[in-house]
Amino acid sequence: MEKIDIRKFGKKELEDIFVELGEQKFRARQVYEWLWQKGAQSFDSMSNLSKSLRESLKEKFVINGIETDKVQVSNDGTIKSRFKLFDGHLIESVLIPVPSDKRFTVCVSSQVGCSLTCTFCATGRMKRVRNLDAGEIYDQVVEVNKQSLEKFDRPLTNIVYMGMGEPLLAYRSLIESIEHICSEEGLHMSPRRITVSTAGIAKMIKKLADDEVRFNLALSLHAADDQKRNQIMPINEQNNLANLMESLIYFYEKTKNKISYEYIAFQDFNDSIEDAKNLVKLCHNFPVKVNIIEYNPIDGAPFLKSSEKNIDEFANYLRRHKIMVTVRRSRGRDIDAACGQLANKE
Repeated sequence: MEKIDIRKFGKKELEDIFVELGEQKFRARQVYEWLWQKGAQSFDSMSNLSKSLRESLKEKFVINGIETDKVQVSNDGTIKSRFKLFDGHLIESVLIPVPSDKRFTVCVSSQVGCSLTCTFCATGRMKRVRNLDAGEIYDQVVEVNKQSLEKFDRPLTNIVYMGMGEPLLAYRSLIESIEHICSEEGLHMSPRRITVSTAGIAKMIKKLADDEVRFNLALSLHAADDQKRNQIMPINEQNNLANLMESLIYFYEKTKNKISYEYIAFQDFNDSIEDAKNLVKLCHNFPVKVNIIEYNPIDGAPFLKSSEKNIDEFANYLRRHKIMVTVRRSRGRDIDAACGQLANKE
């Protein structure tokens, strides 16, 4: 029989399994702690279990962890990692250190590939193979936290679901991974330190609200009118801006969680003052912060990074209209920094 990943079971299910094995329930709690507090990748590392129990577990179960396949370190401190999954597929995570602000952020992937085909994104050129499971998302946090501790002597402070894939199309894995990351029986991080970024799926944003999630939400906006957004993000044709604004209003009224707009600035496409005026109209439905992002160009995409002059004028226009704005300068320019670039290689 094919062995089952033991991380697929909840704590109550594990207790039942251990009773069937003739063990006491507290052994299940010990294993659960090894899996979700300590990030154990093997049964042999579970030192407070008897050798016979560890051997019994190895006969019946596996831990389908991730394996570091390649690491790139940028001159600005950004670290991009390519991880190999148990079935050979590749995903990416990025450590973004900002020591001056005491912020150490990991950007995690939620899918192998992506089905949304955004024209500016390297991941959008990969077909969606499968969703990651909760353990594979959790493992990215654990492994990148080790990198942060080793290189900067600081643990991760923030998590963004902004890597490969659309998190809201991997909904169950998204929610389960955050439960393990935030639980006292897991990594015990605050949900307020977690941001989930979506290309914009209105019905799933409403589901987040109905499920009363406590993390922050970011909309990958990138254009403030439907015509332009349709050009670069086909998902907008079924989830236009009016529907997205309705869903975000619903989300904010039910959760009061923070909402932000991610806005990559493309030269001569979405970086004019007219574009800024359209964006202002979308910023008065609820409290929102706009993150303007410098573009990391990818081969074959018809976009260039907007000039600093245009970005500054765009940001200042928003500020004059009382909108909270940050400008994220490009990180990792000297490595495969754009989402999906490293996993697409080789």
